[in-house]
Amino acid sequence: MNAQDEIERLKREVEQLRKALGERQQLQTPVTNPPALRENFEFVTDMTRYAEGLLLEKDVRKKYHFDEATWGRLGQDDALVTAIEAEKVRRISSGAAKREKAQQLIVKGPEILDGIMSDAKASPKHKVDAIKTLDALAANGPGAAPEQDRVVIRIDLTAGGGDVLRFDGSVKPTPGDAKVIEHEPRPRGVPGFEVD
Repeated sequence: MNAQDEIERLKREVEQLRKALGERQQLQTPVTNPPALRENFEFVTDMTRYAEGLLLEKDVRKKYHFDEATWGRLGQDDALVTAIEAEKVRRISSGAAKREKAQQLIVKGPEILDGIMSDAKASPKHKVDAIKTLDALAANGPGAAPEQDRVVIRIDLTAGGGDVLRFDGSVKPTPGDAKVIEHEPRPRGVPGFEVD
């Protein structure tokens, strides 16, 4: 076989592979292939959130471009429903469902607290409590500053009669954090120590 025939054969093979790849990609389009969706973790999680009331149907349908017929087929796919139920159990066990629900509900808190604080009929104690809680949610002041990572170096020299040295600083030092470490020289005659 000459080189020209081999090139033609390879071109035909590449064209067949492209055609097969194109068909495979069409089969795996999420809108038309529920079996592929069962394997899509993000989709199963979104459907679980929908089942838990955390997402609206319109939001799921918009995200995945589902028409009415496709949405109906999804509900009839027993394997997909089983995957969603298994994900619900996993999310309950891990606490993810509770955390997400709490995150959605807690955003209503400031409006409720404002209602208590602004209510002329509310007792002064309830108003003060609402103000304190709103202030804490707003995270104002130095008490709300996030805890910073720190580096602590501890050098124990007590075995040789020395002290314990401790150096403490933030991971990202600021200009004011610079420290000079001083030491006292050992007296002359101590092995390993020479004075210039």
